[in-house]
Amino acid sequence: MEWTGAKYADKPTVEVQAWVDAAPERVWSIVSDVRLMPEMSQELQSAEWCDGAAGEATVGRRFVGHSRHDAFGEWETTSYVVECEAPRVFAWAVQDPETPTAVWRFTLEPENGGTKLRQWMQIGPGRSGLSLAIDRMPDKEEKIVFVRLREFENAMTGTLAAIKERAEADGA
Repeated sequence: MEWTGAKYADKPTVEVQAWVDAAPERVWSIVSDVRLMPEMSQELQSAEWCDGAAGEATVGRRFVGHSRHDAFGEWETTSYVVECEAPRVFAWAVQDPETPTAVWRFTLEPENGGTKLRQWMQIGPGRSGLSLAIDRMPDKEEKIVFVRLREFENAMTGTLAAIKERAEADGA
């Protein structure tokens, strides 16, 4: 991962991947259901579709997520589905689809009778809680970005492990 010297304005990214012993359609049913994600995330506490209904994820659909982090406290965001191609790609932009505070994406590919699952995220370009930390300590921007990307990498690795466990157990 090339993080050294990354600034917020650079829209730094991180990506992790795992192989899941389940068909892409099975993995898709998990990653595209935003209500399940809090069960597989330390930071995301809850997520609900804005219209209150369950159903399929589609481009333009919105959901509200409630998150908690020891350093940043608690917050709520509205996310917009910006890519949705079952069972291949599910992506959402946080806060503003035109200038998001972050973009998140799951990519699924059939591989060796299972699924290669990747989770990717980009910080920025829109301002976020991380921007506030950088405003307070502008001389530490690169370190702040590096630490947050490292946190995301660790959290995403855990999320993929939880998705893998769930998909493989449910598929058994």
